[in-house]
Amino acid sequence: MDQVTRDLLVRGVVIPACPLALDERRSFDERRQRALVRYYLAAGAGGLAVGVHTTQFAIRDPKHGLFHPVLALAAEELRRAASPVVKIAGACGKTPQAVAEAETARRLRYDAVLLSLAALADADDDALVAHCRAVADVLPLVGFYLQPAVGGSMLSYAFWRRLLEIENVAAIKIAPFNRYQTLDVVRAVAESQRRDVALYTGNDDQIVLDLLTPFRFGPNASDVRIVGGLLGHWAVWTRGAVELLDECHAAARAGHVLEALLRRAVETTDCNAAFFDAANGYKGCIAGLHEVLRRQGLLAGTWCLDPSETLSPGQAAEIDRVYRAYPHLNDDAFVAEHRDAWLRP
Repeated sequence: MDQVTRDLLVRGVVIPACPLALDERRSFDERRQRALVRYYLAAGAGGLAVGVHTTQFAIRDPKHGLFHPVLALAAEELRRAASPVVKIAGACGKTPQAVAEAETARRLRYDAVLLSLAALADADDDALVAHCRAVADVLPLVGFYLQPAVGGSMLSYAFWRRLLEIENVAAIKIAPFNRYQTLDVVRAVAESQRRDVALYTGNDDQIVLDLLTPFRFGPNASDVRIVGGLLGHWAVWTRGAVELLDECHAAARAGHVLEALLRRAVETTDCNAAFFDAANGYKGCIAGLHEVLRRQGLLAGTWCLDPSETLSPGQAAEIDRVYRAYPHLNDDAFVAEHRDAWLRP
């Protein structure tokens, strides 16, 4: 990762977790996949994460064979960006698979790897750290605290302190959906003195509050902040997400939080509950994002590689509700203005 990209990551940007565009046959829709990447860049996103949960882990299944094609297409579009962007590839599985995926990302000129530890749920800290170190030997590492509800496991404060001893750790995505576990990560970074490691929220239930909070551990300690978001939630209404992050950064510089931003925190969480199907244990989380993008005309439908991944009963009505409740949050007009250009081959 070059210094310009690292500085961008440390400053804090919007990094959507990229969905997968499919047609009605559940085949890869390259035209609409390109349109999605173009949308995120035009909306002002400072990076993109590809091959992660929102992109569907099943792209790795040999019967689909989409891991390399999806990463390659996104990388090609990202290289056309007018400004520097952080290109992050997802990696998962046991160490040989994760290393191989990181090597693919390196060949495609990605900047870093977001590493899921879900496949090592029963591993101890020694094994987890060795696994992370092996991947970090290939590309800069974005550590990942994934919530147990979608395949993550409990990770100790001691693990995070040891992870931060790996020089090539560039950032950590904090997404346990739990304040105690979030504090473990932030405190580990604070007490490690690693100011070159950027913290990104993935806590969909606390996005705005994460970005507004000055974390301090001790009377003479300096503040540590979560500087950006690496989020599936920010794969929709992305223009508004960029504006929101700018407002949060401005509030942090000013040293005070506006009541309007606290109100926005509630609105954002309410929208996330609809998009991610919180009422049904997140079963419709990917289809919910697809539904928003379908309504905007960026995707042709809500199809997932797994036919059982669909909107939950009542989820479309919940999306209708948050559209009515918070019309100032969507970026439908922005998308409508540019969508045809993004969809051109």
